[in-house]
Amino acid sequence: MNRKEKIKGLLEGLTQGLYERDEVIKLALLSALAGESIFLLGPPGVGKSLIARRLKYAFRQARSFEYLMTRFSTPEEVFGPVSIQKLKEEDKYERKTEAYMPGANLVFLDEIWKASSSIQNALLTIINEKVYRNGEQEIAVDLKSLITASNELPPEGENFGPLYDRLLIRYHLQGISGGKRFIQMITGTEEVYSDTVPKEYKLSKEELNQWQKEIQQIEVPEEVLNTIQVIREKIEAYNQKQKEERLQIKVYDRRWKKIIRLLRTSAFLNERAAVNLMDCFLMTHCLWNRPEQYEEVAAMVSDTIRKHGYSLQIGLPMLRREIKDFEAEVESEVKIRHTTTEEVLRPVDDTYYELQKNGEDFAGRYVQVNDYNRLKVADQEVVNLYDEDFKLVNRLGAQKTEEEYTLTLKHNAQTHRLRLKTYQKEKARYLYKKPHKLVHQYWEERYEKINQYLTERRQWLEEQKPEALQQGPGHILVDEKLWPVVEANHRQVKEELEDRQFQLDKIRHLYQNIEE
Repeated sequence: MNRKEKIKGLLEGLTQGLYERDEVIKLALLSALAGESIFLLGPPGVGKSLIARRLKYAFRQARSFEYLMTRFSTPEEVFGPVSIQKLKEEDKYERKTEAYMPGANLVFLDEIWKASSSIQNALLTIINEKVYRNGEQEIAVDLKSLITASNELPPEGENFGPLYDRLLIRYHLQGISGGKRFIQMITGTEEVYSDTVPKEYKLSKEELNQWQKEIQQIEVPEEVLNTIQVIREKIEAYNQKQKEERLQIKVYDRRWKKIIRLLRTSAFLNERAAVNLMDCFLMTHCLWNRPEQYEEVAAMVSDTIRKHGYSLQIGLPMLRREIKDFEAEVESEVKIRHTTTEEVLRPVDDTYYELQKNGEDFAGRYVQVNDYNRLKVADQEVVNLYDEDFKLVNRLGAQKTEEEYTLTLKHNAQTHRLRLKTYQKEKARYLYKKPHKLVHQYWEERYEKINQYLTERRQWLEEQKPEALQQGPGHILVDEKLWPVVEANHRQVKEELEDRQFQLDKIRHLYQNIEE
């Protein structure tokens, strides 16, 4: 079987008999295969330890270590007791680590924030460097995954920041939400702690070692790097708006580097040679510091992928500026603005025309636009006249005259010739001059350069589609409901490239088709 099929079978086995735990199992396995750590936040009884115990069944002959921290936990309980024999015979202070954390592949530390400073310091080195300092020597630990858990965030003011920063994936585990699944869970009789992974799906040490080398070769393309850069800028902007430092999203350089490793691992497990935008959704679980920040981070990631994913890789902002500058240059050279004025009617509230004052009878009178428009030169019609408050004051016979904007009104057996109020409106029209041959040649060269770039980008989108679009939504670690976000960005970029092509061709048509 191929690698992707093996991981899918492995995940099916790990999640068998569990409810609403698919996502956290996927993240726990991903963190293990990436050589990173995961922090599970949640109240007692939601399955934090179950996740850790299930994960060990993914590996053949895995050595696991599990410990519940208390305020009184000592380094001996986590890293092993001091070897009395070494101390007596060789005067060396060394621990017997084989059955403890340094000798394990999978480690689960519950209530992690109760760890003493001496335990914390040793954990920092193990997590970051995969090394445990045992007396005078450094021991390379074969730690595949460290799963930590707590029902609270690290206490403020107790210097847990360095340890919390090293826990790459963070997941807020909550109780089962679905009513039907809840009933199935509480009435189920399956042994949830039993090994449900078939042997053929379990991962060997040799496989893992080979995978680690291959993961390093996974490419990180420009669209992914651009996406990360924009998300980083969004986080900085978000932090500037926060009045309290504790509400900021703190993501430092080391964490970004670890995120790249995680994304490479995701691409590798999906049998791709490069990271894609679907992998980028996994960053959501790496960037929040407090649970209430999760929705904000998720929105940042999704919005960036939707708006900027392939847009920046294609270079759309640069392309827009280039074509706009080209258009402005051509128009400034070939278009000559010629301004004239014309007499036009000025409607009041788009409904009335005002009559010019003609004695007291028609001072401040208005006629409706519709009434005036239906009048004819030969025939007489009845129209309404309104005062300055647009109240009806007269109903008179009226007709248009040959003279523009003039009408006649019959009032008190007299005929009055009246003109509607007008104003002088500026009207611009353009004359065009043919460009000089040298200028025309320069524009042709510029057009060809931009046109070639557009053609290459459109071809890349159509004929050499990114692997994310070739594979479709079949990502084994990311919810396929997020797929339309990636697809939407690709579609928008394609449509904008077509619009920019039309704009470019329109500019060329302008300067090529001016007659002498």
